[in-house]
Amino acid sequence: MKYYSTNRQAPEVTLSEAVIKGLAPDKGLYMPERINTLPKSFFDHIEDLSLQEIAFEVAKAFFGEDIPADDLKNIVYDTLQFEIPLVKVNDRIYSLELYHGPTCAFKDVGARFMARLLSYFVKQHPSNKGNVHVLVATSGDTGSAVANGFLGVPGIDVTVLYPKDKVSLIQEKQFTTLGRNITALEVEGVFDDCQRLVKEAFMDQDLNNKFFLTSANSINVARFLPQAFYYFHAYAQLKKQNPEAAKNMVICVPSGNFGNICAGIFGAKMGLPVKRFIASNNANDIFFQYLQTGHYNPRATQATLANAMDVGDPSNFARIVNLYGGGQQKAEKITPEEAHEAIISEISGATYNDEQIKAAMLLSLGKDGYVCDPHGACGYQALTYGLKPGEAGIFLETAHPAKFKDTVEAIIGQEVKIPATLQKFMDGEKKSLPMTNSFEEFKLFLLNHL
Repeated sequence: MKYYSTNRQAPEVTLSEAVIKGLAPDKGLYMPERINTLPKSFFDHIEDLSLQEIAFEVAKAFFGEDIPADDLKNIVYDTLQFEIPLVKVNDRIYSLELYHGPTCAFKDVGARFMARLLSYFVKQHPSNKGNVHVLVATSGDTGSAVANGFLGVPGIDVTVLYPKDKVSLIQEKQFTTLGRNITALEVEGVFDDCQRLVKEAFMDQDLNNKFFLTSANSINVARFLPQAFYYFHAYAQLKKQNPEAAKNMVICVPSGNFGNICAGIFGAKMGLPVKRFIASNNANDIFFQYLQTGHYNPRATQATLANAMDVGDPSNFARIVNLYGGGQQKAEKITPEEAHEAIISEISGATYNDEQIKAAMLLSLGKDGYVCDPHGACGYQALTYGLKPGEAGIFLETAHPAKFKDTVEAIIGQEVKIPATLQKFMDGEKKSLPMTNSFEEFKLFLLNHL
């Protein structure tokens, strides 16, 4: 399988090159040259398969041409050492709980898979520049998932950039207390500043001449593609719990950088029977406005209760537009208007401010007895008011409510217990370095410290 850039101004590359490079030389995002569909027989009995069995079949469709089956199976099974249950919230709404991994957030799946895949390729193609250096910007959960996914992996060092005072204490503790091969930089600014610094580093010739750089954000194909695994698993569980509901499945994705919903769209194009998607935004409603108007207008990030969705210029928007422009490198180009029409035919949007998020959290608890985190609440709210007759909705509960303990408790008025997996991080000592949002300062740091 070859991978091409969404900007279409860079040469095609192999999977290993796409994973190791992260970002294409023309600043585009890598995409597979085609999307392999899964056979009908796979879906006929999917409810009888385990998460690992489902994920392996999906992984073979993505990566089977480039990795021997036994090696790929080991990567998949080692990645998915935890459950991803579909929980019934009420008669029409289900929650896909993506917080049962080691850092209690959905990004554990993609980060753990990428760590194992990158380690596999590094062993196959040793670098002459020393260790591979992973640069990752985070608005909260990515940093913890990536840092823990790569912790102690030989030959790989990780630098996490995060916006000062804009992640929760528990999130911050999960990547600033680890040490070893993990370095945390506390950036003066917002997530978009962190993401800009990482992208500029990838484009800087001096840094690339000296270091072996790659990314673990959802811009990397090894991070976002494996997120498709749990969409198939969600369908399998819904089919087992309620076969009739599975015939009209709507999936609502709390959306920030749009890697998560992009993986879901890939799943749909592989044959997953999703009736439609809902992209639920917080006040950073750039994609929602695009759906309404057809115009994409990035803007400065606004801080909200759902901080992991605080993104003013989502990177994976380019992938979504590309998918609906044919989804393949050699497909005929269509106009922006035609791409917009194709997108809104399968994806609708919703947007909620902080007060509406609070109301959704209270409604979920009071009406259905279910505790949402602020991100999941955006999904719950969109399904509560956006499902059509006969439809059943699944929202992605992307992080454990305890990751936002103070915020959630203040809103719902009851204690949220911290799981043991999170408590161990709270007992650690924060070790981070201050950084302005100047690229020159960041470059100097990398040159002197890597």
